Amino acid sequence: MNTGSHTPGEAAVTADRAGTNRADQASDERALGSRAPAFVKARRTLHLSWQVGVFIVGLAVVLAGAAMLVLPGPGWVVIFGGMAIWATEFVWAQLVLRWTKRKVTEAAQRALDPRVRRRNIILTTVGLVVAAVLAGVYLWKFGLAMPWKIENQ
Repeated sequence: MNTGSHTPGEAAVTADRAGTNRADQASDERALGSRAPAFVKARRTLHLSWQVGVFIVGLAVVLAGAAMLVLPGPGWVVIFGGMAIWATEFVWAQLVLRWTKRKVTEAAQRALDPRVRRRNIILTTVGLVVAAVLAGVYLWKFGLAMPWKIENQ
């Protein structure tokens, strides 16, 4: 019977994670805004040019990542890399990255839940058994012939 109590080690890990999350949130709050060098921020025209340059480079990386969604390559990783480039200058990109990081962290925590892991292992096993049975039936009926070379079905 599970009473909901934690061992002292689990409590320490939970407290440590909570402390780390608070520290991350505090550092994230300070990070909003432009990260351009001070001499760039001091001149309006130079800062605007800097922002245009950052936007163009980020856009090129995001478009390359979008192309990689249908072509070979790590599309989502490149898209988030482009978002990180934009986040060096634009608050909206920083907020999108924070939201994404929070959602990925939540998904990772859910994936580590023993009940979810057990369910995923069971579903994977059932899927592999079904695939093996189907492959066995195909091999029993047709042998090693490819489906497009089967004459009498």
